[in-house]
Amino acid sequence: MTTPSALPSARSPENGESLTSHQIIFLFVDLALILLLARLLGMAAAKLGQPPVIGEVLAGILLGPTLFHGAISDTLVPTDVRPFLSALANVGVAIFMFIVGLELDKDLIGGRGRTAVSVSVLSIVLPFLLGMALAWFIHTNHHSAERTAFVLFMGAAMSVTAFPVLARILSDRGLQRTPLGAISLASAAMGDVIAWCLLAVVVARAGAANAGQLLILAVIPYLALMFLVVRPLLRRLTSRYEGAGELSLGVLATLLGGLLVSGAITEWLGLHFIFGAFLFGLVLPRDGVKALRDDVIKRVGQVSGVLLLPVYFIVAGLRVDLSHLDLSGLGELVLILLVAIGGKFLGAFLGARLSGMANRESAVLGTLMNTRGLTELIILSVGLEMGVLDDELYSLMVVMAVVTTAMAGPLLSLLRPQQAFLDERPRVTTPA
Repeated sequence: MTTPSALPSARSPENGESLTSHQIIFLFVDLALILLLARLLGMAAAKLGQPPVIGEVLAGILLGPTLFHGAISDTLVPTDVRPFLSALANVGVAIFMFIVGLELDKDLIGGRGRTAVSVSVLSIVLPFLLGMALAWFIHTNHHSAERTAFVLFMGAAMSVTAFPVLARILSDRGLQRTPLGAISLASAAMGDVIAWCLLAVVVARAGAANAGQLLILAVIPYLALMFLVVRPLLRRLTSRYEGAGELSLGVLATLLGGLLVSGAITEWLGLHFIFGAFLFGLVLPRDGVKALRDDVIKRVGQVSGVLLLPVYFIVAGLRVDLSHLDLSGLGELVLILLVAIGGKFLGAFLGARLSGMANRESAVLGTLMNTRGLTELIILSVGLEMGVLDDELYSLMVVMAVVTTAMAGPLLSLLRPQQAFLDERPRVTTPA
């Protein structure tokens, strides 16, 4: 199995400055294959009551080295084509993170701030502590760049909730505008911000040796620049949309260019590019621009969701190798699942109970907050690229991400929240 650093260079001596005919043929065929597999398995997952992301991730794993020791992946996705797929995948992730930042809104809280804060904080703190304890226990079994970075990373990876996937699950079940849906979305939104901040600290520590300590410190003035200078400029830009009533190509190009530049800057500063893209979506003004946000999400999200993100799932799956999983690995997977599910569930459950919610609704929140989805995959890929995770642990953590996302639907059907939490429909802004 290969890691990003081991992938062939796109500017190798064999191909000079451009792709060879062989690479172009396989790149186009692979993209078509990815679209087909993602669509078919996504539809199959939806038929089973699962988010399409489950099927798309499984498509990546099926193409990976798990089956037939990589014979399928080596034949269908040659190693000299994978760097180009990885480049497309990175663009897709950058756009996805921009949309995640764009969708976060204080209106999600909708008057239930106390409950949302309680659920969010406890559903972050408890799995974070348990994740660090697990990392300390298993560290000697894995090759990691640094123990402290490894321990902190595992805590952050256990703490995340996939806000976009959660919103999709609630929308599919008609729960997005119920009190329970509003609380879960608000909790996940706040939790996402906390989790990304924790991950930024881990990435900064792990990358400090490469980027230099002084360069890492430049993140602070960059944040000030984004909120104090870029945000007002974006406010002037969005006013043009309000006057025209439609999203012009100029505004769209400016936003796309801005998120890419922001991602490039944070990558240069020693953080990952996902933080710059997320931050650019976060600083876009919220007041009076809901129509603009919806228009951007619709236009950009379609291309990213149909083509670029499925490419990301395939690239992530190509790194998953479960062919050598033995009893020791299975035991470690069980521990990972216990910590991930138990920590997140208990944290959210206790937070809800402390806010006065009933046991059943608290259990529903604990189930919803366990949804990890694509957000977890992004975090795991960051850990793999930085050498914090090795190939074996990365594969086990991807399995955890799939299991915790897949179990949400069946458990929701089993728990069935009280009708009182389904009748009242507060006015809450949620993603489409």
